[in-house]
Amino acid sequence: MASVPVCLVGCGVMGTRHIGGYRRLKEAGLSNLEIVAVCDVDEVKANLAARRVEEWFGTRPAVYASIDEVIADPRVQALDIASIPSTHQDIAIPALRSGRHVISEKPLALTIRACQAMIDAAAEGNVILATAENLRRDPSIRLARAVLDAGLLDTVFLMVHNTVGGTDAAAGDWRHSKFHGAIGLDMAVHYTDIIQYLLGDFESMFGRGLITEPRRRRSPAPSAGPNDPPSWIIPTGEDSVIGLYRMASGAMAQLAYVPAGPAMLDANESYYDERRIHGRTGALELPPHRSGRPVVFRTHDEVLTGEEVLRVVPNFQMDELTTRIFGPGRVTHQWDRMEIDAVHLAFELWDFGNAILDGRPPEVDGHLGMTAVASILGVYESALLGRSVTMAEIMTGAVTAYQDDIDRELGLLAS
Repeated sequence: MASVPVCLVGCGVMGTRHIGGYRRLKEAGLSNLEIVAVCDVDEVKANLAARRVEEWFGTRPAVYASIDEVIADPRVQALDIASIPSTHQDIAIPALRSGRHVISEKPLALTIRACQAMIDAAAEGNVILATAENLRRDPSIRLARAVLDAGLLDTVFLMVHNTVGGTDAAAGDWRHSKFHGAIGLDMAVHYTDIIQYLLGDFESMFGRGLITEPRRRRSPAPSAGPNDPPSWIIPTGEDSVIGLYRMASGAMAQLAYVPAGPAMLDANESYYDERRIHGRTGALELPPHRSGRPVVFRTHDEVLTGEEVLRVVPNFQMDELTTRIFGPGRVTHQWDRMEIDAVHLAFELWDFGNAILDGRPPEVDGHLGMTAVASILGVYESALLGRSVTMAEIMTGAVTAYQDDIDRELGLLAS
């Protein structure tokens, strides 16, 4: 099949995971993207990524250290950005303006101003901007959407999403920095994207962000030395978010992402994870992400679990890639977390490639990437104002107090 030549930008942990997604596409026989180049300011990481691509795909990609080098390569038609969030707009904007398509890891950017600048650059270059959101693509989430679309819950009045529990271990230095993409934003946008996928547009929000751990413990170094970094990180960005949302439909959504403190544990998880949707005539229980567990659909008369739910949505169909990987009629799985991570990444990459080849918008475009970001920033802004804020206020830039110092740091707002 036709394939789009891509440069992978950012060859750290996330970039390595993306290569696993390309490999899963190849194994499914649906490769529509080809890694022809990799780019990272760290030469060691870039060369390790190039070596992995060569081992898995048989051809060594070009290795670049700057976005200017990438843009100068006429073979590169698209960029897959897997660098830290604070760099997304600096990489994407010149690439988009040069006529390259871009898929950017979530969060699309750290502020609405940065997100909008990326969207404007895509319009200027007449190219596709996609946001790498993969959790919405799990069969369980697709099945839940089918149940909702079929009206089987009638009026939906509440969605609850709670992910709570963790230790004081650091998730990586940049994931605790407000100016690089703290984990309260970096992880929780996955969950608000699921909320907007299932319930539609956000209307307003209220809540707060928290730094639950005043210091975070780094993983111990193999050996100690005089130049080793300190063993503790002092966070400057939120690791947690608690929000209450009113959706445009009138439904309410409650989100709690708090990766700290003891929590209710079961035999398989180190945290408490709850995802439910309640309506007048039914309720859905959704499994923890990447778990492969079944959706549970409850009515006054019966309880259906996993593949049994397919009986009430007979027209439900998976796309070609999902069917090839999981098999027809399968909405549960027993993949381990690393393998299912690669599968989910394959889904988002395949959609991006098809969007380019078919000349259509991607499922999660720049706008949806921005609204997922806005739904978290709106909660942070509401805490500063002491009131709920509307999505319109966030999207139009009427409320920006939390974001202003980030925009100054990014060079998007004058000091």
